Amino acid sequence: MKKIILIGASGKIGQAALSGLEHHEVVTASYSGRGCDYQVDIGSEASIKQLFESVGSFDAVANTVGLCEYADFVDMSENQWMTTILSKMMGQINLVRIGQKYINDGGSFSLITGILSSKAIPMAIADATTSGAIDTFVKCVAYELPRGIRINSINPTVIEEAWDVYGEMMSGFHPVPGLMVGKAFARSVDGFITGEVITVDA
Repeated sequence: MKKIILIGASGKIGQAALSGLEHHEVVTASYSGRGCDYQVDIGSEASIKQLFESVGSFDAVANTVGLCEYADFVDMSENQWMTTILSKMMGQINLVRIGQKYINDGGSFSLITGILSSKAIPMAIADATTSGAIDTFVKCVAYELPRGIRINSINPTVIEEAWDVYGEMMSGFHPVPGLMVGKAFARSVDGFITGEVITVDA
């Protein structure tokens, strides 16, 4: 059994991830902290550091959050871009950059991206760009992490449990059960692969 920090545990993707990780000791965290063991803002280095110091010894981090702004490219402001970059991209990079100092030997990081990095839809340019950046980050940083630490990204399409929210903007996409995303997180945490983008698509 491993001790896993699951960030975004109260969200739809967080619950999907939990379905694949519940055979471990799961420590939960979210932006609001409601219903979770800890509160964390991945856009804040200080908040990330406080989380890791509070949890103590742990074997894996599974992140399921990254705030994204949605707008047409021609209308999107720099502030909207930076909101997405500082959360979905730098927030996740900082989880690894800071977390690699705290995680146990042979630990793992599982980050979240998404199918929009390869299957574009309107108004999602920031989400697509930062997801693609994290997929590339994972492939490259896997060569540099010390102490046998592994890293992978989970790149899912929309899940059935969130279709009522995203279905209208993702016309032509086929949702997958959240359990499939949970299996992807389990493969990342329980396996030996590293530097991989684990795609979950219909």
